[in-house]
Amino acid sequence: MTDAPRVVIVDDQALVRTGFRMILAADGIEVVAEAADGDEAVSAVRRTRPDVVLMDIRMPGTDGLEATRRILAEEAAPPRIVVLTTYDLDRYVYAALAAGASGFLLKDVTPEHLTAAVRLVRSGDALLAPAITRRLVERFAGAGERTAPLHRDLATLTPRELEVLEALARGHTNAELAARFRLSEATVKTHVARILSKLRLRDRAQAVIAAYETGLVTPGSEGRTAG
Repeated sequence: MTDAPRVVIVDDQALVRTGFRMILAADGIEVVAEAADGDEAVSAVRRTRPDVVLMDIRMPGTDGLEATRRILAEEAAPPRIVVLTTYDLDRYVYAALAAGASGFLLKDVTPEHLTAAVRLVRSGDALLAPAITRRLVERFAGAGERTAPLHRDLATLTPRELEVLEALARGHTNAELAARFRLSEATVKTHVARILSKLRLRDRAQAVIAAYETGLVTPGSEGRTAG
């Protein structure tokens, strides 16, 4: 994709929206709408069909979690949603990832990281800071939080795909997976794509959650030795 991403910014604080708009515009990224709550966010997405939504999770009225669920359920080709939060260990962020959000950013993100994140998720990848995401999932997976668990039938996966999913859930990048399993990165990407397809998952963020919620990976456990 060579054209610039189109973005909707959702936050109940006008100052935050203005700051993010200026950062994105300076990097050639178009902000097609702003919203101050979840209902406005859903309407803005319907109206503008953006590529990416930057979604504040805690807002008065309809919050970002409910808005995320509605957007992903209603849209035939939904945008990528990146959750904005003040805290990295937040049960609402976990619930949003389980619902299909493609990652999360702390609100004190640097301008460079913000613009890179928007371009990354627009390309179809998930925005995962492995160490933070693993801590987040280990804390909230299976804890009865406000989320529909991503229980999936792992029997559809081959033994190698199970190994890749387990290592992916522990925060390994494609390059690290390739080294671990003595595969090319292209082959790793193929394995990951097949895992997502078989388990009906949107991206790596949901794959990490599914690995924990199915019991493939448990907090504090050690991974298998690659063969």
